[in-house]
Amino acid sequence: MNGKQRAMLRSMANTLDTILYIGKEGVTEATVKEAYDALEARELIKCSVQNNSELTAKEACALLCEKTHAHPVQCIGHRFVIYRESHNNKRIQLD
Repeated sequence: MNGKQRAMLRSMANTLDTILYIGKEGVTEATVKEAYDALEARELIKCSVQNNSELTAKEACALLCEKTHAHPVQCIGHRFVIYRESHNNKRIQLD
């Protein structure tokens, strides 16, 4: 993914609501499954790391991206955005 594509995804993510929360348990198998299903349905999701989590947003983003085969888009504060092209439900066209 190049810088222009990442910038387009960041602009799209501004209006997204946070749909996935990482809690004190960290990135569990249930969290990975939920993220995988959300990425398949939406392609672009915003996640948040709760204050009681031992992981930072960058660590959680890297771990979740590795397990779901997604690409990190943005990480600011406790929130991060990830992207993965859907196999059956392609919505976002990257140039």
